[in-house]
Amino acid sequence: MIYILDQRLRAPNTSDDNSEKGVWSENDRKRVLNDIVGTLFSKAFIDELLKPQQLYSHRTLKTVLTRFAHASIMRLNPASMDRLYELMVMAFKYQVFLCPRPKDLLLISYNHIDTIREMVKDTPVVVNQVDESHRKIIEVYSSLSEGEFQLLRQTLLIFFQDMHVRVSLFLKMKAQNPNGRFALSTSGPVPHGVDVPGLIRTFDSKGREGRRSEFPTGGSYTSAVREGCFELHGDRVVRLGLNIYTVNHPEETHTSKAPSVQTNNTPNLLAKEELNLLARLMGSVKAENKPRAETGFRINLFTTDEEEEEAGDISEAEESMFGVINIQAMKDEQAASELALIAGQFTEPEQPETLGCSKGDDLLAMMDDL
Repeated sequence: MIYILDQRLRAPNTSDDNSEKGVWSENDRKRVLNDIVGTLFSKAFIDELLKPQQLYSHRTLKTVLTRFAHASIMRLNPASMDRLYELMVMAFKYQVFLCPRPKDLLLISYNHIDTIREMVKDTPVVVNQVDESHRKIIEVYSSLSEGEFQLLRQTLLIFFQDMHVRVSLFLKMKAQNPNGRFALSTSGPVPHGVDVPGLIRTFDSKGREGRRSEFPTGGSYTSAVREGCFELHGDRVVRLGLNIYTVNHPEETHTSKAPSVQTNNTPNLLAKEELNLLARLMGSVKAENKPRAETGFRINLFTTDEEEEEAGDISEAEESMFGVINIQAMKDEQAASELALIAGQFTEPEQPETLGCSKGDDLLAMMDDL
């Protein structure tokens, strides 16, 4: 998210009426990055994030990231936020998918942190927040075994498995196929600690090597490069996780028109837990107290305003396609009574009207106060 916002804020910008309203400066760019990074690496949020817990759903994750994106004077409309979320998810999926070995997930995260630290290097307070968060991440994850890193990688890939949004930058790099799936390379260095494939060694019962045979690998593999540094500072070696967006190519934040994830309007039985999680996370994010007269500026993840409005109209049209379908199943009275009994178990008892607002209203009110 930080990489994409930085790239768009560096791109030339002009207002429709050639005025200064809605146009951001270099100081605005630095302020936006400092505000977002400062909120993202706040102690309360990092502490909550590092607690053992289940992976978030796309809806919860997007809500949290939307609040972070709006932690400064910058504003994104829903269509641009949808585009931003798709770009973020596909970029991270690319990094996890092509990760040489599960433990290198740490090196990818350290590349993220190193680049962000360089972006806010002129603000010592924010740099200290980033360093402290980096130390906590090292403390929590450095002791994990290879098997635990494999489970983490597998969990992330399951989370991403239904996302196949085409990104122009990945298509140009030949890293993504036209159908939106990433392509694994059959050449280059193997992961650290792994031998180059192509050799079969046979051993006898005493552990002595008997014979060797070779087989075609179908690729051009080379020996592994040195291992990256897992400390606070150092050469990570792994290139995944670095900023691949440049100021000269704003069009590379384009995605396909096809929706990435189909909207699912079925009731979520874990919604209550997700709301509680969201309340804890949002309670850790403190909004900046800025003057009311400061309206900020709007950033567009699309090439033109017309394209952004068209994407918004498409999104609204897709939402309107999902209606409520009532299915009459009362012919089987026994089945109907059983279904009614099950449905009644999921129905919370009605609260007296004297209690005022519900828990959901309390949560919404709390989020509005942030």
